[in-house]
Amino acid sequence: MEVRRFEDPAAFFAHAAPFLERREAEHNLLLGLRTRLEADRHAFGPDDPYFAVLESGGEIVGAAWRTPPHGLGLSRIDDLAAVDALAEDVRELDLQGVIGPVAAAERFAQLWQAETGLVGRIAVAERIYEAREAFPPDGVPGRYRPYAGGDHDLVAEWMDAFAAEALAAMPVGARETGAEFLARRAADVNGGLVVWEDDGRPVSAAGYGSPTPHGLRVGPVYTPPELRGKGYASALVGELTARLLASGRRYCFLYTDLSNPTSNSIYQRVGYRPVSDVSLWRFDPA
Repeated sequence: MEVRRFEDPAAFFAHAAPFLERREAEHNLLLGLRTRLEADRHAFGPDDPYFAVLESGGEIVGAAWRTPPHGLGLSRIDDLAAVDALAEDVRELDLQGVIGPVAAAERFAQLWQAETGLVGRIAVAERIYEAREAFPPDGVPGRYRPYAGGDHDLVAEWMDAFAAEALAAMPVGARETGAEFLARRAADVNGGLVVWEDDGRPVSAAGYGSPTPHGLRVGPVYTPPELRGKGYASALVGELTARLLASGRRYCFLYTDLSNPTSNSIYQRVGYRPVSDVSLWRFDPA
């Protein structure tokens, strides 16, 4: 088993893309980073990123990456023996977590705990969904519209609330503020924001971006707690997905927290189908 490191993101993606693109939905997180990292390998911070391809007999069986301050990311791993070689290769890294397919992430966590003495736990269990068609629900009051400058303060507050609710397992330094997220999204030619408006006021917001060869990822999606249960998020995501697919995208992707049965149910009703499960592990001192 060989671990091939790459310093240049462009070289890494050029080598790994044929493997990654065979399962575009499963690898939408990494593929969605390509444009940003090829433009600036330090897009997420000043520390050097890590990129590696795992090979057996000259064939790619997996890939791994890290963009500090985030943890290690794992692609689908076709041979779990590659995880052992990877754990050896990253011994010098200060890792606070790993995200990847359930079995591969669990194997890495076992090895990392034995190596470091840290205690690992599954912080979030997630499911990747893919939509090739969309079914916006009827009868939801309000309308879909693009995000506007006047929405900034409210949506920034919502994105802070989303991070506190859905991203609590991530290190604080790896989470954007709502205002930072909006600034980055505004500068992203491949991304955008939309809102659902009812009775003249925004009631739900959704972002999209991170293009893959044939798709886009939808998220984050946020509705304030006092406005939930009215169908706003379903209507917004359904309409957004329909429009993205009509624009020429073959797929849309999104992630859900498996501990939230509501989100896993509503997105399936508007056209999303489960693809695979991933685990986010956190490593903490014993």
